[in-house]
Amino acid sequence: MAMAKRVPSGVSRKPASDRKARALLAWYDANRRELPWRAGPGVRPDPYRVWLSEIMLQQTTAAAVGSYYTVFLKRWPTVKALAAASQDEVLGAWAGLGYYSRARNLHRTARIVAGGPGGHFPDTADGLRKLPGVGAYTAGAVAAIAFGERAVAMDANAERAIARLFAVEEPLPKAKKRLAALAGPLVPATRPGDFAQAMMDLGALVCTPKRPLCVRCPWMRDCEGRKREIAESLPRKGAKKPRPVRRGAAFVALDRKGFVYLERRPENGLLGAMLQPPLGPWREEFPAPADAAQQAPFKSAWKKRPGVVRHGFTHFVLEMEIYVALFKSRPKADGSWFAPDDLSGAALPTAMRKMLAHAADAPGPPRAHTKVRRC
Repeated sequence: MAMAKRVPSGVSRKPASDRKARALLAWYDANRRELPWRAGPGVRPDPYRVWLSEIMLQQTTAAAVGSYYTVFLKRWPTVKALAAASQDEVLGAWAGLGYYSRARNLHRTARIVAGGPGGHFPDTADGLRKLPGVGAYTAGAVAAIAFGERAVAMDANAERAIARLFAVEEPLPKAKKRLAALAGPLVPATRPGDFAQAMMDLGALVCTPKRPLCVRCPWMRDCEGRKREIAESLPRKGAKKPRPVRRGAAFVALDRKGFVYLERRPENGLLGAMLQPPLGPWREEFPAPADAAQQAPFKSAWKKRPGVVRHGFTHFVLEMEIYVALFKSRPKADGSWFAPDDLSGAALPTAMRKMLAHAADAPGPPRAHTKVRRC
Protein backbone atom coordinates (compact mmCIF):
# COMPACT_ATOMS: atom_id res chain seq x y z
CA MET A 1 0.00 0.00 0.00
CA ALA A 2 1.37 3.39 -0.96
CA MET A 3 2.18 5.65 1.95
CA ALA A 4 0.40 9.04 2.09
CA LYS A 5 2.73 12.01 1.94
CA ARG A 6 3.22 13.59 5.31
CA VAL A 7 2.61 17.27 5.84
CA PRO A 8 5.55 18.95 7.61
CA SER A 9 4.88 19.93 11.20
CA GLY A 10 3.32 23.38 11.51
CA VAL A 11 2.09 23.44 7.90
CA SER A 12 -1.67 23.12 7.30
CA ARG A 13 -3.28 21.69 4.22
CA LYS A 14 -5.02 24.33 2.14
CA PRO A 15 -8.11 23.20 0.24
CA ALA A 16 -7.91 23.54 -3.53
CA SER A 17 -10.75 26.05 -3.34
CA ASP A 18 -8.65 28.33 -1.11
CA ARG A 19 -5.73 28.10 -3.51
CA LYS A 20 -7.93 28.97 -6.48
CA ALA A 21 -9.45 31.94 -4.65
CA ARG A 22 -6.01 33.28 -3.73
CA ALA A 23 -4.79 32.87 -7.30
CA LEU A 24 -7.79 34.70 -8.73
CA LEU A 25 -7.56 37.55 -6.22
CA ALA A 26 -3.85 37.97 -6.92
CA TRP A 27 -4.63 38.18 -10.63
CA TYR A 28 -7.44 40.67 -9.92
CA ASP A 29 -5.17 42.91 -7.87
CA ALA A 30 -2.86 43.20 -10.87
CA ASN A 31 -5.46 43.35 -13.65
CA ARG A 32 -8.69 44.82 -12.27
CA ARG A 33 -10.72 47.03 -14.61
CA GLU A 34 -11.39 50.65 -13.75
CA LEU A 35 -15.16 51.07 -13.99
CA PRO A 36 -17.28 54.13 -13.07
CA TRP A 37 -19.23 52.22 -10.43
CA ARG A 38 -16.33 50.31 -8.90
CA ALA A 39 -14.83 51.54 -5.63
CA GLY A 40 -11.06 51.80 -5.50
CA PRO A 41 -8.87 49.41 -3.49
CA GLY A 42 -9.51 49.85 0.22
CA VAL A 43 -12.56 52.09 -0.36
CA ARG A 44 -15.86 50.88 1.09
CA PRO A 45 -18.40 50.51 -1.74
CA ASP A 46 -21.61 52.55 -1.62
CA PRO A 47 -24.56 50.09 -1.65
CA TYR A 48 -26.64 52.50 -3.75
CA ARG A 49 -23.99 52.72 -6.46
CA VAL A 50 -23.42 48.97 -6.44
CA TRP A 51 -27.14 48.24 -6.73
CA LEU A 52 -27.69 50.87 -9.44
CA SER A 53 -24.87 49.49 -11.58
CA GLU A 54 -25.92 45.87 -11.12
CA ILE A 55 -29.49 46.59 -12.20
CA MET A 56 -28.19 48.39 -15.27
CA LEU A 57 -25.77 45.57 -16.06
CA GLN A 58 -28.52 42.95 -16.18
CA GLN A 59 -28.50 41.65 -19.78
CA THR A 60 -26.40 44.65 -20.85
CA THR A 61 -22.67 45.15 -21.46
CA ALA A 62 -20.44 47.31 -19.28
CA ALA A 63 -19.60 49.46 -22.32
CA ALA A 64 -23.27 50.26 -22.90
CA VAL A 65 -23.97 51.00 -19.23
CA GLY A 66 -21.16 53.49 -18.56
CA SER A 67 -22.77 56.68 -19.91
CA TYR A 68 -26.21 55.85 -18.47
CA TYR A 69 -24.74 55.19 -15.03
CA THR A 70 -22.92 58.52 -15.06
CA VAL A 71 -26.10 60.40 -16.03
CA PHE A 72 -28.19 58.64 -13.38
CA LEU A 73 -25.66 59.27 -10.64
CA LYS A 74 -25.38 62.94 -11.54
CA ARG A 75 -29.17 63.44 -11.53
CA TRP A 76 -29.87 61.19 -8.55
CA PRO A 77 -26.77 60.79 -6.36
CA THR A 78 -28.61 58.96 -3.57
CA VAL A 79 -31.42 56.45 -3.29
CA LYS A 80 -33.60 59.14 -1.68
CA ALA A 81 -33.05 61.43 -4.66
CA LEU A 82 -34.02 58.64 -7.06
CA ALA A 83 -37.10 57.85 -4.98
CA ALA A 84 -38.20 61.48 -5.21
CA ALA A 85 -38.07 61.44 -9.02
CA SER A 86 -41.15 60.67 -11.10
CA GLN A 87 -41.43 57.43 -13.03
CA ASP A 88 -41.47 59.42 -16.28
CA GLU A 89 -38.15 61.05 -15.41
CA VAL A 90 -36.57 57.69 -14.66
CA LEU A 91 -37.97 56.08 -17.81
CA GLY A 92 -36.79 59.04 -19.88
CA ALA A 93 -33.24 58.77 -18.53
CA TRP A 94 -33.33 55.00 -19.12
CA ALA A 95 -34.59 55.27 -22.72
CA GLY A 96 -32.32 53.35 -25.08
CA LEU A 97 -30.91 50.98 -22.47
CA GLY A 98 -33.65 48.40 -23.08
CA TYR A 99 -35.50 45.92 -20.85
CA TYR A 100 -37.62 48.73 -19.42
CA SER A 101 -39.11 46.68 -16.60
CA ARG A 102 -35.69 47.19 -14.98
CA ALA A 103 -36.27 50.95 -14.87
CA ARG A 104 -39.73 50.57 -13.35
CA ASN A 105 -38.39 48.13 -10.75
CA LEU A 106 -35.44 50.44 -10.09
CA HIS A 107 -37.83 53.26 -9.23
CA ARG A 108 -40.05 51.01 -7.09
CA THR A 109 -37.07 49.69 -5.17
CA ALA A 110 -35.72 53.20 -4.56
CA ARG A 111 -39.03 54.20 -2.98
CA ILE A 112 -39.16 51.03 -0.87
CA VAL A 113 -35.60 51.51 0.42
CA ALA A 114 -35.92 55.27 0.96
CA GLY A 115 -39.13 54.75 2.89
CA GLY A 116 -37.77 51.89 4.99
CA PRO A 117 -35.87 51.86 8.29
CA GLY A 118 -33.06 54.39 8.04
CA GLY A 119 -33.34 54.49 4.26
CA HIS A 120 -30.82 51.65 4.01
CA PHE A 121 -30.62 48.67 1.67
CA PRO A 122 -30.97 45.16 3.13
CA ASP A 123 -27.46 43.89 3.84
CA THR A 124 -27.96 40.21 2.96
CA ALA A 125 -28.65 38.37 -0.27
CA ASP A 126 -31.89 36.98 1.18
CA GLY A 127 -33.08 40.46 2.12
CA LEU A 128 -32.12 41.92 -1.25
CA ARG A 129 -34.03 39.20 -3.11
CA LYS A 130 -37.26 40.63 -1.73
CA LEU A 131 -36.79 43.89 -3.64
CA PRO A 132 -38.43 44.36 -7.08
CA GLY A 133 -36.21 43.35 -9.97
CA VAL A 134 -33.52 41.74 -7.80
CA GLY A 135 -32.82 38.14 -8.74
CA ALA A 136 -30.28 35.64 -7.47
CA TYR A 137 -27.30 37.08 -9.33
CA THR A 138 -27.99 40.72 -8.47
CA ALA A 139 -28.67 39.90 -4.82
CA GLY A 140 -25.44 37.91 -4.58
CA ALA A 141 -23.38 40.61 -6.28
CA VAL A 142 -24.72 43.47 -4.13
CA ALA A 143 -24.45 41.43 -0.92
CA ALA A 144 -20.87 40.43 -1.67
CA ILE A 145 -19.57 43.74 -3.04
CA ALA A 146 -21.43 46.21 -0.84
CA PHE A 147 -21.75 44.23 2.39
CA GLY A 148 -18.98 41.61 2.33
CA GLU A 149 -21.33 38.62 2.50
CA ARG A 150 -19.89 35.34 1.28
CA ALA A 151 -22.44 35.13 -1.52
CA VAL A 152 -22.27 33.62 -4.99
CA ALA A 153 -22.70 36.07 -7.88
CA MET A 154 -23.16 34.16 -11.12
CA ASP A 155 -23.37 36.38 -14.17
CA ALA A 156 -22.62 35.19 -17.70
CA ASN A 157 -18.88 35.77 -17.19
CA ALA A 158 -18.81 33.71 -13.99
CA GLU A 159 -20.90 30.92 -15.53
CA ARG A 160 -18.51 30.68 -18.45
CA ALA A 161 -15.43 30.55 -16.23
CA ILE A 162 -16.90 27.93 -13.88
CA ALA A 163 -18.22 25.80 -16.75
CA ARG A 164 -14.73 25.68 -18.21
CA LEU A 165 -12.93 25.23 -14.90
CA PHE A 166 -14.99 22.13 -14.06
CA ALA A 167 -15.72 21.05 -17.67
CA VAL A 168 -19.48 21.21 -17.19
CA GLU A 169 -21.01 20.05 -20.48
CA GLU A 170 -24.66 20.25 -19.41
CA PRO A 171 -26.19 23.06 -21.48
CA LEU A 172 -27.53 26.34 -20.13
CA PRO A 173 -29.93 27.23 -18.67
CA LYS A 174 -30.27 23.79 -17.07
CA ALA A 175 -26.68 23.95 -15.79
CA LYS A 176 -27.18 27.19 -13.81
CA LYS A 177 -27.85 25.53 -10.45
CA ARG A 178 -24.91 23.17 -10.83
CA LEU A 179 -22.56 26.00 -11.79
CA ALA A 180 -23.64 28.02 -8.75
CA ALA A 181 -23.10 24.99 -6.52
CA LEU A 182 -19.59 24.51 -7.91
CA ALA A 183 -18.76 28.20 -7.48
CA GLY A 184 -19.98 28.42 -3.89
CA PRO A 185 -17.00 26.74 -2.20
CA LEU A 186 -14.59 28.96 -4.15
CA VAL A 187 -15.92 32.19 -2.61
CA PRO A 188 -13.52 33.18 0.18
CA ALA A 189 -14.63 34.36 3.60
CA THR A 190 -12.42 37.42 3.17
CA ARG A 191 -12.79 39.73 0.15
CA PRO A 192 -15.92 38.07 -1.27
CA GLY A 193 -16.79 41.29 -3.07
CA ASP A 194 -13.42 41.44 -4.79
CA PHE A 195 -13.81 37.76 -5.68
CA ALA A 196 -17.17 38.47 -7.35
CA GLN A 197 -15.67 41.34 -9.34
CA ALA A 198 -12.62 39.24 -10.17
CA MET A 199 -14.89 36.61 -11.71
CA MET A 200 -16.52 39.31 -13.83
CA ASP A 201 -13.15 40.64 -14.98
CA LEU A 202 -11.76 37.18 -15.66
CA GLY A 203 -14.63 36.44 -18.02
CA ALA A 204 -14.43 39.86 -19.68
CA LEU A 205 -10.64 39.97 -20.15
CA VAL A 206 -9.33 36.39 -20.25
CA CYS A 207 -11.99 33.67 -20.24
CA THR A 208 -13.75 35.24 -23.20
CA PRO A 209 -16.51 33.52 -25.22
CA LYS A 210 -14.21 33.00 -28.20
CA ARG A 211 -10.47 32.39 -28.20
CA PRO A 212 -9.93 32.55 -24.42
CA LEU A 213 -6.46 33.71 -23.36
CA CYS A 214 -5.70 30.61 -21.33
CA VAL A 215 -2.00 31.40 -20.89
CA ARG A 216 -3.00 34.50 -18.90
CA CYS A 217 -5.53 32.73 -16.71
CA PRO A 218 -4.77 32.20 -13.00
CA TRP A 219 -6.73 28.93 -13.21
CA MET A 220 -5.00 27.59 -16.30
CA ARG A 221 -3.44 24.55 -14.58
CA ASP A 222 -6.69 23.63 -12.84
CA CYS A 223 -8.98 24.11 -15.83
CA GLU A 224 -10.57 20.79 -16.76
CA GLY A 225 -12.06 22.27 -19.91
CA ARG A 226 -8.59 23.21 -21.12
CA LYS A 227 -7.17 19.81 -20.24
CA ARG A 228 -9.91 18.14 -22.29
CA GLU A 229 -9.48 20.69 -25.08
CA ILE A 230 -13.16 21.68 -24.94
CA ALA A 231 -12.87 25.00 -23.09
CA GLU A 232 -13.83 27.20 -26.02
CA SER A 233 -17.00 25.17 -26.59
CA LEU A 234 -18.19 25.78 -23.01
CA PRO A 235 -20.64 26.59 -21.67
CA ARG A 236 -22.94 24.60 -23.88
CA LYS A 237 -26.18 26.32 -24.84
CA GLY A 238 -29.49 24.83 -25.80
CA ALA A 239 -30.71 25.30 -29.36
CA LYS A 240 -32.29 28.70 -29.91
CA LYS A 241 -35.84 28.81 -31.15
CA PRO A 242 -36.33 31.00 -34.22
CA ARG A 243 -37.90 34.33 -33.36
CA PRO A 244 -41.24 35.00 -35.04
CA VAL A 245 -41.75 38.23 -36.99
CA ARG A 246 -44.64 40.51 -36.11
CA ARG A 247 -45.75 43.30 -38.43
CA GLY A 248 -47.94 46.34 -38.12
CA ALA A 249 -48.42 50.04 -38.78
CA ALA A 250 -47.31 53.08 -36.77
CA PHE A 251 -49.02 56.46 -37.11
CA VAL A 252 -46.90 59.59 -36.62
CA ALA A 253 -49.14 62.64 -36.28
CA LEU A 254 -47.44 66.05 -36.57
CA ASP A 255 -48.67 69.62 -36.29
CA ARG A 256 -47.31 72.62 -38.18
CA LYS A 257 -44.67 73.34 -35.53
CA GLY A 258 -43.32 69.79 -35.59
CA PHE A 259 -45.01 68.70 -32.37
CA VAL A 260 -45.65 64.95 -32.39
CA TYR A 261 -48.56 63.11 -30.83
CA LEU A 262 -47.60 60.30 -28.41
CA GLU A 263 -49.55 57.86 -26.28
CA ARG A 264 -48.53 55.98 -23.14
CA ARG A 265 -48.36 52.20 -23.20
CA PRO A 266 -50.06 50.16 -20.44
CA GLU A 267 -48.19 50.02 -17.14
CA ASN A 268 -47.62 46.26 -17.35
CA GLY A 269 -46.24 44.27 -20.24
CA LEU A 270 -43.73 44.97 -22.99
CA LEU A 271 -42.31 48.53 -22.79
CA GLY A 272 -44.71 49.23 -19.92
CA ALA A 273 -45.48 52.91 -19.21
CA MET A 274 -43.26 54.07 -22.08
CA LEU A 275 -44.36 56.48 -24.82
CA GLN A 276 -45.14 55.60 -28.43
CA PRO A 277 -46.85 56.94 -31.53
CA PRO A 278 -50.22 55.24 -32.02
CA LEU A 279 -49.75 51.68 -33.26
CA GLY A 280 -51.98 49.20 -35.00
CA PRO A 281 -52.12 45.53 -33.96
CA TRP A 282 -49.06 43.33 -34.54
CA ARG A 283 -49.76 40.39 -36.83
CA GLU A 284 -48.01 38.09 -39.30
CA GLU A 285 -48.56 40.45 -42.26
CA PHE A 286 -48.66 44.21 -42.74
CA PRO A 287 -52.14 45.73 -42.97
CA ALA A 288 -53.40 46.78 -46.37
CA PRO A 289 -53.60 50.59 -46.76
CA ALA A 290 -57.39 50.50 -46.35
CA ASP A 291 -57.05 48.49 -43.13
CA ALA A 292 -54.31 50.82 -41.88
CA ALA A 293 -56.63 53.79 -42.42
CA GLN A 294 -59.16 52.11 -40.11
CA GLN A 295 -56.44 51.55 -37.46
CA ALA A 296 -55.25 55.18 -37.52
CA PRO A 297 -56.05 57.26 -34.40
CA PHE A 298 -57.47 60.19 -36.39
CA LYS A 299 -59.06 60.61 -39.80
CA SER A 300 -56.59 62.21 -42.20
CA ALA A 301 -54.72 61.74 -45.46
CA TRP A 302 -52.16 59.36 -43.96
CA LYS A 303 -49.14 58.82 -46.22
CA LYS A 304 -47.05 55.66 -45.97
CA ARG A 305 -43.32 56.28 -45.91
CA PRO A 306 -41.07 54.10 -48.08
CA GLY A 307 -39.29 51.27 -46.27
CA VAL A 308 -39.83 49.42 -43.02
CA VAL A 309 -38.59 49.94 -39.45
CA ARG A 310 -37.19 46.73 -37.96
CA HIS A 311 -36.41 46.15 -34.27
CA GLY A 312 -35.45 42.98 -32.44
CA PHE A 313 -36.94 42.10 -29.07
CA THR A 314 -35.93 39.10 -26.95
CA HIS A 315 -38.62 36.75 -28.22
CA PHE A 316 -39.68 38.24 -31.54
CA VAL A 317 -38.75 40.68 -34.30
CA LEU A 318 -40.98 43.67 -35.00
CA GLU A 319 -41.38 45.21 -38.47
CA MET A 320 -43.43 48.39 -38.82
CA GLU A 321 -44.63 50.45 -41.75
CA ILE A 322 -44.81 54.16 -40.93
CA TYR A 323 -47.75 56.38 -41.83
CA VAL A 324 -47.46 60.15 -41.39
CA ALA A 325 -50.06 62.92 -41.32
CA LEU A 326 -49.70 66.68 -40.84
CA PHE A 327 -52.52 68.45 -38.95
CA LYS A 328 -53.40 72.15 -39.12
CA SER A 329 -55.23 71.84 -35.80
CA ARG A 330 -54.55 69.17 -33.18
CA PRO A 331 -57.16 66.43 -32.84
CA LYS A 332 -58.42 65.88 -29.29
CA ALA A 333 -57.32 62.59 -27.74
CA ASP A 334 -55.98 61.04 -24.54
CA GLY A 335 -52.32 61.33 -25.57
CA SER A 336 -50.05 64.38 -25.50
CA TRP A 337 -48.26 66.54 -28.08
CA PHE A 338 -44.50 66.81 -27.58
CA ALA A 339 -42.27 69.61 -28.82
CA PRO A 340 -39.27 68.47 -30.90
CA ASP A 341 -36.82 69.69 -28.24
CA ASP A 342 -38.59 67.62 -25.56
CA LEU A 343 -38.25 64.30 -27.38
CA SER A 344 -34.63 63.72 -26.36
CA GLY A 345 -35.61 63.41 -22.69
CA ALA A 346 -38.94 61.67 -23.23
CA ALA A 347 -39.61 58.09 -22.14
CA LEU A 348 -39.32 56.74 -25.67
CA PRO A 349 -37.85 53.27 -26.15
CA THR A 350 -35.43 52.68 -29.00
CA ALA A 351 -38.03 50.96 -31.19
CA MET A 352 -40.29 54.02 -31.04
CA ARG A 353 -37.42 56.42 -31.67
CA LYS A 354 -36.63 54.45 -34.82
CA MET A 355 -40.20 54.94 -36.00
CA LEU A 356 -40.14 58.70 -35.38
CA ALA A 357 -36.75 59.01 -37.04
CA HIS A 358 -38.02 57.11 -40.08
CA ALA A 359 -41.02 59.42 -40.30
CA ALA A 360 -38.75 62.47 -40.19
CA ASP A 361 -36.02 61.19 -42.53
CA ALA A 362 -37.98 59.50 -45.30
CA PRO A 363 -38.51 61.69 -48.40
CA GLY A 364 -41.83 63.03 -49.57
CA PRO A 365 -44.66 65.06 -47.99
CA PRO A 366 -46.03 65.45 -45.40
CA ARG A 367 -42.97 66.52 -43.45
CA ALA A 368 -42.31 68.57 -40.30
CA HIS A 369 -39.01 69.42 -38.66
CA THR A 370 -39.00 66.97 -35.75
CA LYS A 371 -35.74 66.29 -33.94
CA VAL A 372 -35.39 62.75 -32.70
CA ARG A 373 -32.34 61.52 -30.80
CA ARG A 374 -31.13 58.19 -32.12
CA CYS A 375 -30.29 55.52 -29.52
